[in-house]
Amino acid sequence: MASHKILVIDDSKVIQKTVKSMLPPGNFEVVEAKDGEEGLNKIRSENPSLIMLDFLLPKKSGWEVFQEINNDGNLRKIPLVVMSGRKEEVTEKIPEPFEFFDFIEKPFEKKQLIGAIKSAMAKAKKRPAGAAAPTAAAAGGGGGDAALSAKVAKLESEVAALKQQVNKMMAFIKQKLK
Repeated sequence: MASHKILVIDDSKVIQKTVKSMLPPGNFEVVEAKDGEEGLNKIRSENPSLIMLDFLLPKKSGWEVFQEINNDGNLRKIPLVVMSGRKEEVTEKIPEPFEFFDFIEKPFEKKQLIGAIKSAMAKAKKRPAGAAAPTAAAAGGGGGDAALSAKVAKLESEVAALKQQVNKMMAFIKQKLK
């Protein structure tokens, strides 16, 4: 019996089969989902050891799935590898460094896949149990003052929006410099 269950959420059958073929035989059971909605359902029903999440998905985007995972204390514990053919699409929404999950750019080779899986598992172990987001754990701990927490959350949201704007500007500038 497989010791690890990996959920591959990707609308590409090629990626699903590629992941399956690159994993060591006998150690892994691969479960597949073709879109974000099916992926979330399978996360909850299959209880995977690892999630591989494409960022561009039909029905529910990888970004939306990522947010749902990040906002659920039980799902946050599952190691996560985010996949995309364009890293800029991910960094527009989630600024680097990727502290609690790993990223792999498509197409990838076996060595990269195994490295990303190992890294994601190590990062998941470091994640604080109650941290909904990397910045939420640092912001929330001061005695439970709701007004202060609300202000901090608002500021974090504004900072995230500003980071997203800067990332878009940098991508635009890089594109113009090519």
